[in-house]
Amino acid sequence: MDLFDDLPEPTQTSAPPPSSVPAHTAIDEEEDRGLKRRRGDEEEEEEEELKKVCREGLPVLRGYVAARRGEREEMQDAHVLLPDLSSCLTSLPSVSRVSYFAVFDGHGGARASRYAAEHLHLNLAKKFPSGHTENGDRLIKKCLLDTFRQTDEDFLKKASSQKPAWKDGSTATCVLLVDDMVYVANLGDSRAVMCRTETAEDGQKKTVTLALSKEHNPTIYEERMRIQRAGGTVRDGRVLGVLEVSRSIGDGQYKRCGVISTPDIRRCQLTSNDSFIILACDGLFKVFSADEAVKFVLSVLQEGVMDQKAGLTEQEVRFEAACQQLASEAVRRGCADNVTVILLSIGC
Repeated sequence: MDLFDDLPEPTQTSAPPPSSVPAHTAIDEEEDRGLKRRRGDEEEEEEEELKKVCREGLPVLRGYVAARRGEREEMQDAHVLLPDLSSCLTSLPSVSRVSYFAVFDGHGGARASRYAAEHLHLNLAKKFPSGHTENGDRLIKKCLLDTFRQTDEDFLKKASSQKPAWKDGSTATCVLLVDDMVYVANLGDSRAVMCRTETAEDGQKKTVTLALSKEHNPTIYEERMRIQRAGGTVRDGRVLGVLEVSRSIGDGQYKRCGVISTPDIRRCQLTSNDSFIILACDGLFKVFSADEAVKFVLSVLQEGVMDQKAGLTEQEVRFEAACQQLASEAVRRGCADNVTVILLSIGC
């Protein structure tokens, strides 16, 4: 199974990066040649860095979150919004920006989801590649794989040391933005979807919904085969007739049955055609299809005049309203589960 799936290329891309700055010209004074060349190189490097940070189309993700307990006695979801992860990195990489957003849907308790929310991004920061490298993309993917494995192992050690041992587990869906490249790593049935505008053959604009994650449940053939090879069984669509997901953080009692913590990782280069990403637990998608959720958000964004809030732009007010209304609508439609929605606006 290829864990490193790329999403389809957009039909329209944003403007290409600016071309390199021309080499500085020769100078007349021989004694100043070396000094001015060094200054010219430094200025060229600084200008290139500025272009890298400020070039047209470099996206900014702004996160909005809404959480509803639903009819559950306990809120077992957890979430993280870190628009700037650089403060957590042990060494600053050769990129302009790193952002991180995540949703964790706990089961059997809230301890696994809370642990993952507190520690996964810290493990990611420790393992994040630094410096200039030609294979940075593969290193980031390896970093994500190692991060999920480490977080799972650490939680299982803590869980097994308790008396009685903790049996909590959690899904995980994480969005990592590195400059204009989005990496989505997920376990279980929480999901991430993106709204993108494309141009049809007749020239008309249309919005499409892109799945950024892959669901893991034991009814999927590859997942069921792995579970059965490990000696587990699938009954009523569940591992051993109990667990609904086939990959998770925690769930120590099911790890021997083929439940793993290896995430699927997908990447997608953001463009000016991308509007927003919805990152949510299955509580939302039990009552919304991905397309319905995207259309619901679009309808709120396109509503008439909204009451302004101090310190927020009109666009920020609209995205905040869309996020809150989407979560509330999921509860209104009868979802009894916890509902957590992160709505990420994409802009410059």
